[in-house]
Amino acid sequence: MPRSDSLRPAHPASSRSARARTAPFVWGIADVVLILVFAASGRRTHEHGVTVAGVLDTAWPFLLAYAVAALAARAWRSPGAAWPTGVVLWLVTVAGGLAVRAMSGAGVAPSFQVVTLIVLGAFLLLPRVVLRTIRRRRRR
Repeated sequence: MPRSDSLRPAHPASSRSARARTAPFVWGIADVVLILVFAASGRRTHEHGVTVAGVLDTAWPFLLAYAVAALAARAWRSPGAAWPTGVVLWLVTVAGGLAVRAMSGAGVAPSFQVVTLIVLGAFLLLPRVVLRTIRRRRRR
């Protein structure tokens, strides 16, 4: 008895193209969530209260800078690449976020700048490096 089309497994090429279409969206959401986690963590550490409004107030300069970075890097082309996509997203998000934060009158103490550089570096680069490592090991 012939198999119905609905029972056939998806063709690998079609599943790959579906993944390619959804990857930029998934990476973008993951990055935004991690930037919000960064903001929430900072607010909690400094006892500013972790409310939605408070987290958004802290995060918006970095989210704005991230959006600019994503456009500048054309992140939708290779959203999971650590180089150059992840590095551009990281550095522009940090520099732009700190600049917008300073222009809006919020604090940008040197210690905050260092923490921002390290934490957002880990958040925006490590998932990409880990995924690349996993994919390389699977190919072997």
